[in-house]
Amino acid sequence: MTQLQFIKALQDKGYSLTDTQIQQFEQYRSFLQQENKKINLTALISDEDIYEKHFYDCCLILPLLKDATSFCDVGSGAGFPGVVIAIMRNDIEVTLVEPTQKRCHFLSKLIELCELDNVSVINKRSEDYTEGFEMFDVVSARAVANLSILLEICLPLLKIEGTMIAMKGALGQEEIKEAQHALKILKSHVEKVNIETLSDQSTRINISIKKMGKLSNKYPRPYAQIKKKPL
Repeated sequence: MTQLQFIKALQDKGYSLTDTQIQQFEQYRSFLQQENKKINLTALISDEDIYEKHFYDCCLILPLLKDATSFCDVGSGAGFPGVVIAIMRNDIEVTLVEPTQKRCHFLSKLIELCELDNVSVINKRSEDYTEGFEMFDVVSARAVANLSILLEICLPLLKIEGTMIAMKGALGQEEIKEAQHALKILKSHVEKVNIETLSDQSTRINISIKKMGKLSNKYPRPYAQIKKKPL
């Protein structure tokens, strides 16, 4: 997907980019390619892959954000989807939670480069970011962990009746089936499943999950425990 195809694809979905947004995405692409030579940020680094498999892919969750005013990106890495959402929706306060210091440094420089004033970076694991618990309207994660694990590290950050968006590939439906126990324990349910196909016929499954009640104080457990014995 070229830059022009990206702009057209978003227009087809009802999103018209301003000149500023177009420039910000170009700055993002260029800076990502430059910094990826120094630290491992992504294996998909061509212009076309960045525009389709990163930028466009992240924009697919926009319809799920509704009237959100706060958004948390767990395991932000190279800023997907958090920085993309910040560019597309400057009315939303975006928090990027990333445990790796080098990636946080990249994110901070990227935010400055793109002149984004609605983004903050937290250098912590999400389960240790206790000051963020029950703070966000929407929490999302992309390419972080299996859904059963993801639920326990993301849902504590959500307000009650907030929305978690799990960005998944072709196995997303299977992960929903496997996560039924975790959904029940963590007082949440799948509200919507959006399925999209990219130009290479790869599948994107974005799972919208509603948090229905206050979680027990024993969640989230330490990450080693979550990973060793998922709910």
